[in-house]
Amino acid sequence: MSTPFYVSPEQLMKDRADFVRKNMARVGSVVVLNYEGGVLFVAENRSRVLHKVSEIYDRIGFAAAGRYNEFENLRQAGVRLADTRGYLYDRRDVSALGLANAYAQLLGNIFSESGGKPYEAELIIAQLGDRAEQDEIYRVTYDGSVTDAHGFVVVGGAADAVSGALEGTYQENPTLGAALRTAVAALAQSGNGETREINPSQLEVAVLDRDRKQPRKFRRILGAHLTALLEDEPGADTAALEENGEAEPAASAESADEELDPNTLIDEALDEHDEDDSTGDN
Repeated sequence: MSTPFYVSPEQLMKDRADFVRKNMARVGSVVVLNYEGGVLFVAENRSRVLHKVSEIYDRIGFAAAGRYNEFENLRQAGVRLADTRGYLYDRRDVSALGLANAYAQLLGNIFSESGGKPYEAELIIAQLGDRAEQDEIYRVTYDGSVTDAHGFVVVGGAADAVSGALEGTYQENPTLGAALRTAVAALAQSGNGETREINPSQLEVAVLDRDRKQPRKFRRILGAHLTALLEDEPGADTAALEENGEAEPAASAESADEELDPNTLIDEALDEHDEDDSTGDN
């Protein structure tokens, strides 16, 4: 009978961490940062269908980098947990901290189990507060570690290079356009010191908007609005008010129909449903 091969716990954890870090180095980065009106999510993502940035609950957003099928499973689990907790207790009991702790326990257990492969995923959970100082941003790493961030946080392959660029350029409470351009300029920094060019088609951008009238504060920034913000066109920041129905749209009805996005229609339908439910409660 052969003797089982022994590996020390220290070496086992080191090998698993090296495996994840090696694979994570090849994925695109994601930046989440505060701006004057809420929380901004900017991800380098060429796909229009496989999202790295999503909504989990009314005021909570989710961003991830790594292997898509793994962090998508985590996102769906977070949505189910948030819905269950909000239904059984109260919607105010659903918090980013609670979700971050749940993710940390799950990822920590998966990472420490010797029989399976660790998850190749890093997560960011952000919650919008009533005021800027009440915003919460948490980073959850592949081994279950949780850290809270102030100002900005980065996950993904070139996280160190992008964080270094943001440390020198990020200013507190920037406008939406300034925050977006700062994030994109940082994402363009590669680990070898070179600067890449990132087109709007390579970006996935969304916000938790404090000024949005609907209970659900998450919305995506797409098309002409995204391009205008990147090019710093006059009035680009106030275009967010038009999307929220707080100002008269400047574009004609024909142009609005051409730029209509299915995600916007879904958001509006769900918002109307939430408002109807809230008015029927005693």
